[in-house]
Amino acid sequence: MCRLFGFRSSIPAAVHPSLVTEKNSLLRQSKEHKDGWGIASYEAGERPLVAHGLGPAYCDPDFERVSSRVSARTVVAHLRLASVGAVEKRNAHPFSLGRWCFVHNGTVKNFARHKAEVEALIRPDLRAHIQGATDSERCFYLFLTQLAEQQTLEGQACVEKVACALARTMELVSSITDVPGQDRSSMNFLVTNGDVMVATRRNRTLFLSDTAPETGKRPHRGLSGPPKPGTQLEQFVLASEQLSGEDHWHPIDEEDIVGVDSRLVLHRWKVQDLCTKP
Repeated sequence: MCRLFGFRSSIPAAVHPSLVTEKNSLLRQSKEHKDGWGIASYEAGERPLVAHGLGPAYCDPDFERVSSRVSARTVVAHLRLASVGAVEKRNAHPFSLGRWCFVHNGTVKNFARHKAEVEALIRPDLRAHIQGATDSERCFYLFLTQLAEQQTLEGQACVEKVACALARTMELVSSITDVPGQDRSSMNFLVTNGDVMVATRRNRTLFLSDTAPETGKRPHRGLSGPPKPGTQLEQFVLASEQLSGEDHWHPIDEEDIVGVDSRLVLHRWKVQDLCTKP
């Protein structure tokens, strides 16, 4: 079990509060999720800057140092509690290739038994980039394989095609590794190219907010519910746990996919609906 965080904003913003100072910041969560951390930010240019640490974030001064200097429109962060693969840099999230960055909260069931079958689904030139031993990294390259069947991996991305590629990745992996009648693999994925950001929920918690402590521009929506699809947001925040006790965090439903396009317009889908698209 891990913890993930995603942030998209209409303006560059610091993420130090969410990562370090909030009541339930990632720094605090790292006391349980202690097998390393990673932060990716899109600050200048199209490719992310990625920093990793292998110790618990709460006692690693580099985590706070990196968190304090990040100011960007797009940030992804991850805390690891290792389940597949040793605590090594090559197994640390976020995983990245070109413009794309990916994190995973969850575990693919029976992965060791089915690793070769999952790898066989990955396009050979993408499979050659695999460095570590985790189920998560293979899911990332399978996602890129699925996306590349619909569009180029460089340049602008269609948010619905990204969501479709994630849904198909989930279903392909599940069809190989999961046992009928038993709990499915937990696959909370979050992916971005710096413009679009999309996340899935399966067997792990995921929360959405459009009020980030970094900017705080949106009114709280506790009484009116979460923002509706089609709404253009000023900020879009995803987290495995609510980062504060305030009323602007909304749970994402099981088997849902949520994301924003390059204009920060909110979209939501059901995994099954995307899997049945031609």
